[in-house]
Amino acid sequence: MELIQEHPDIAAYLAADEAIDHEHPAVRETVAALTREGDDAYTYARTAFEYVRDTIPHSADSGDPRVTWRASDVLTTRNGICYAKSIALTALLRARAIPAGLCYQRLTDDDGTNPGVHGLVALRPPGHERWARVDPRGNKPGVDAQFSLGAERLAWAVREEIGEVDYPALHATPPAKVLHALRNARDRAELWRNLPTQL
Repeated sequence: MELIQEHPDIAAYLAADEAIDHEHPAVRETVAALTREGDDAYTYARTAFEYVRDTIPHSADSGDPRVTWRASDVLTTRNGICYAKSIALTALLRARAIPAGLCYQRLTDDDGTNPGVHGLVALRPPGHERWARVDPRGNKPGVDAQFSLGAERLAWAVREEIGEVDYPALHATPPAKVLHALRNARDRAELWRNLPTQL
């Protein structure tokens, strides 16, 4: 999928902000733990992806009621939904000077009902001319997302025939709808009732 940068300047996809707080000690400590001597950007990016995908449970799978939205909180509590896990991976990548941003899909049930917006990450390691989307949501039966800079290996492929959408925008910061839902939910049950249905 061809992504459209929200900001033309690649520096926007390396910046820290309140949610993608990659200068926070918790993020820096995680980066240090994931970094191996001699690793290139590709190897580190894959390690960071697998760390977020495999060691931070999606709260819908684990049943954790807490809602996280800052990368540092996701890494500290080891908890988050797809939006939060995507923010955490973006922070881990930017901390190693790998451009990364947030992108989204609109997914539904098999009959086209119950739409919801699903969060992904796009990255562009040095030497790569195109953005590549990855999905750190977390695998489970029926979901097998893998790290790939070539053919996409996301958790779900959109089904346009039932109204699902791949949004082409590449966001440097979490969209207002996403951040509002995360920041204002007292727990995951409340968050689930107020998730964005479209961007």
